[in-house]
Amino acid sequence: VQLQAFGGGLVEAGGSLRLSCAASERSFNVYTMGWFRQVPGKEREFVSAISWSTGSTYYADSVKGRFTISRGNAKNTVYLEMNDLKPDDAAVYYCAARRGPFSRNTSLYNYWGQGTQVTVSS
Repeated sequence: VQLQAFGGGLVEAGGSLRLSCAASERSFNVYTMGWFRQVPGKEREFVSAISWSTGSTYYADSVKGRFTISRGNAKNTVYLEMNDLKPDDAAVYYCAARRGPFSRNTSLYNYWGQGTQVTVSS
């Protein structure tokens, strides 16, 4: 199973972007899909996740109130709506999935997308 993430780009501070992620196999039974981000020299960090069965959503404190994760109509598709972007949000954003309950631990996610760059100009 491959995850494809796209939607990154360059945006001014205060602007918005929408990231999308889709699994290559619609029959893939995923329990949790999420987004992580990484900047050079730092560890990959949790951003947001959604429980596929319950629809419960989870956010890092740094993005709460600005980012919204949602499931698409197509199975195994997830979106991340990012509003009021700040320079600190600039990173490579990765889509991830796991066959298990929500976790912020990157090592527990089995499937990763290729990453999409988000750049925020101040």
